[in-house]
Amino acid sequence: MNRSPELERLVRFYETIDAATLHARLAAVYADDAYFKDPFNEVQGRAAIEGIFAHMFSQVADPRFTVVTGVQQERQAFVTWEFRFRMKRFSTQVQCIRGASHLVFDSAGAVQQHCDYWVVAEEQDEKLPLLE
Repeated sequence: MNRSPELERLVRFYETIDAATLHARLAAVYADDAYFKDPFNEVQGRAAIEGIFAHMFSQVADPRFTVVTGVQQERQAFVTWEFRFRMKRFSTQVQCIRGASHLVFDSAGAVQQHCDYWVVAEEQDEKLPLLE
């Protein structure tokens, strides 16, 4: 996939995400007033987005995103991904959720809108760290 600099920066963020550098790195890719939505969350603002990730890190061990495919046109992109992790309190088995994200970048190259999609009914409750 031929990635623009802003999409490459976002992919690198997700593929190397960790709790220790979350705050600083999130600020480098998301706009202050960015909108984020997934099947369980709908928030506005980088601080609220950071809260979603902080909760994820409290619930799962070894979270890893891998971007599989994607297309981009001007300031919009659509990527497919795999999210692998282990639930801290339930299992040592690695789980995998497959999904897609629609992204809109602002004129400065920061993510202004991020909407995640995956089929919740196909996933086991144990796999979903945000259901707590």
